[in-house]
Amino acid sequence: MKKIGIFYGSTTGTCEDLANRIADKLEVSASDVHNVEALSVDLISGYDVLLLGSSTWGDGELQDDWYDALKKMKTADLSGKEIALFGCGDSESYGDTFCDAIGVLYNNLRDTGCTFIGNKVSTDGYSFSSSAAVEDGMFVGLALDEVNESDKTQKRIDSWITDIKKSLQ
Repeated sequence: MKKIGIFYGSTTGTCEDLANRIADKLEVSASDVHNVEALSVDLISGYDVLLLGSSTWGDGELQDDWYDALKKMKTADLSGKEIALFGCGDSESYGDTFCDAIGVLYNNLRDTGCTFIGNKVSTDGYSFSSSAAVEDGMFVGLALDEVNESDKTQKRIDSWITDIKKSLQ
């Protein structure tokens, strides 16, 4: 199996919890789950697959630690790397910027030579009005709402993991 590294940005702990749940489901060692504050070009070079997670803040912004990390990622050689995105948002209070951080990551990394996996997630069953994380009617990563739809989280994670596992063989 390909070497997987999970990187998350989390202010309140929600995205960190989601990263750990995803790691458990994929049987990724805790030593391969990193707060994005620790991201370095050397660290990401050791992985074939990068799972990147961010919560969405304010008017559709990345979690704070992602700004420096994204600059570092853009200097790395991401050709041949597979990247899957996940994130969390609040579809009720911020329905017009729901999980925008996933879209920000996607748009910043799309021209780096990487290949996205898990980037065709149906918007069916979600309650939101707009999202920068939607392209061609599909989320570009796993969108989760632990505030209003936590009862759907595990099923959404399971479905997404089933999809990305096809690329991980």
